[in-house]
Amino acid sequence: MVKAMSYTVTCKGTVTIPAEVRRRYRIKEGTKIEFIETEQGILLIPVPPLDQLFGIDAEHSNLLLQMVRNLRKERQEEINHEDTDL
Repeated sequence: MVKAMSYTVTCKGTVTIPAEVRRRYRIKEGTKIEFIETEQGILLIPVPPLDQLFGIDAEHSNLLLQMVRNLRKERQEEINHEDTDL
């Protein structure tokens, strides 16, 4: 969805983000915004705080735990192999 909105930049370089956009993207006071320059213009991306990301991978926790176990096992095998080479 492309929706054009026009606002004026103040002398301090600030611009008001419309309330509708703030609500849609959950932008509140203190929200960090990342500015990305593209060939088409400037892209503004709200950066969620870390506490909002907590548990985001919950649906993949079993897979992640298995991957960690596999990595630990591989590392232990590498260590054992290095010890036998000495």
